[in-house]
Amino acid sequence: MARILSVWCPNWPITTWRRRNSCGGSGEADKSSPQRGRWSEGPEGEETSAAGLPPPSAARTPPPLGGGFAPTPPFALLISEHGTRRLAAIDERARALGLSAGQKAADALALVPDLVTADHDPAGDRAALEALSDWCVRFSPAVAIDGTDGLFLDITGTDHLWGGEAAMLVDLVGRLARWGVPARAAIADTAGAAWALARHGDDLAIAPPGQQRAAIQDLPVAALRLEDAAEAQLPRLGLHRVGQLLALPRAQLAKRFGLFTTLRLDQALGQSAEALTFRRPATPWFDRLAFFEPISAPEDLARVTGDALDLICKRLEAEGRGAKRFEVVFHRLDGRAFPVRAGLARIGRDARRLTRLIVPKLDRVDSGFGIEVVTVHANAVEPLAAAQDRLDAESGTSLDETLAPLIDRLVNRLGENRVWRADPHQSHVPERSVVRVAPLDPPAASGWDPDRPRPVRLFKRPEAITALAKVPDDPPIQFTWRGRSHRVRRAEGPERIGQEWWRAGVGETDTGPGKIRDYYRVEDDAGGRFWIFRQGLFGGDEAPKWWIHGLFG
Repeated sequence: MARILSVWCPNWPITTWRRRNSCGGSGEADKSSPQRGRWSEGPEGEETSAAGLPPPSAARTPPPLGGGFAPTPPFALLISEHGTRRLAAIDERARALGLSAGQKAADALALVPDLVTADHDPAGDRAALEALSDWCVRFSPAVAIDGTDGLFLDITGTDHLWGGEAAMLVDLVGRLARWGVPARAAIADTAGAAWALARHGDDLAIAPPGQQRAAIQDLPVAALRLEDAAEAQLPRLGLHRVGQLLALPRAQLAKRFGLFTTLRLDQALGQSAEALTFRRPATPWFDRLAFFEPISAPEDLARVTGDALDLICKRLEAEGRGAKRFEVVFHRLDGRAFPVRAGLARIGRDARRLTRLIVPKLDRVDSGFGIEVVTVHANAVEPLAAAQDRLDAESGTSLDETLAPLIDRLVNRLGENRVWRADPHQSHVPERSVVRVAPLDPPAASGWDPDRPRPVRLFKRPEAITALAKVPDDPPIQFTWRGRSHRVRRAEGPERIGQEWWRAGVGETDTGPGKIRDYYRVEDDAGGRFWIFRQGLFGGDEAPKWWIHGLFG
């Protein structure tokens, strides 16, 4: 059964503006504030990722945010709608004075003359929320953005790493509070129930597994995320609580308030699925190491890398599985995360081998004031049967098993796109007859045609040459390539190849006599073997041209 944690950050635009523009009472934004997606000052001098942006242009002087004992004036963010300036968000003091979001700025200033305003920055708020979701990967590998001010975390199977769901909630909300980010959070089996409890239930509420109905029945109908019309109409009919809706006949409820209302009820109760869009693929293969004291020494980072990989590999082995992709993430005290990835050519779960692949990449990790948490993720998990360790050199180990460690080292050092194998592809045109595949992928169903040998090295694009032949349709007796002359000693061919006129995207100008190629396999007097072709036929509008397309050996 899934467990979903909902995080809600009330008044998120005001919170992010204050964090971007905190200036200790100077009245001006800090010119040294970090760029978008970075972290500004956090608890005990740490940096935190609140997506600090350059200060937005202000209609009035920004309010002092700390320093001194003068009361903070009411504050609002403004947005322009159809040429009219309106309040996009207001702080607690402005709300206490009777202002509300959506109100015209002129009316608000008439009611509260000392209202301080600044421009709303929705893009900055979104960047801050994305940065917060990336930070939350320390709690769960599956984090989804919820609207403009919340997050969903799929914490199924991860709460034990914190000592339980309650301890996880306290840790998450406590950290955000120390960083100046007010937040509420709740946990339930469904996203709908967790959302309702976070916004309308008790703070840090936890609905026991299978108890969504009891947890949300006393909440207001607004907790169901209904459409605006239904949410406004229900209280006028005396339906104020979720429990009252649950007691109504479903057919009448759907007919009167729409199918969306019953859908939201079913989603909250777990009777209908709700898809969440996670910022990274959701995986249950996740583990975590937390340290009593932060670490920063390179040898300590290497040691905990091996420890974290050993944890996840033991879980994989216990369930008879392996993975192709592993990621170790180092979480710094300031909230920044440094992921280090390793991929395998074949699924595996050897922690020592994975450690050897990741340790050379640890120079990318800036430990700063210390690493406090390390998380490890396994992706592309597949069943993997136990294998007998090799006892001697005659054990019959396959070539793939021998090559896999070498390929893994090459891929992780050079890059996944730089190590590949060429496989045949059904096409008459040489450029389309080869595809790149992973080195140890299963072989293609059909192999190379022995009657039509192809060069070991096929050029990405043919290169022009000049050639001399005894008669026009004969193979060349001499050609010049890259400024060097080659005298042909042997030649085989021709092999005539035309364009694939039946393929989509091939027009009339791509076919015809001028596009026909006659290929020859030639050997020069120095022993070099080349694959050259003549494009076009004699007697046409254009004279044929010679090209070199590849090398044999």
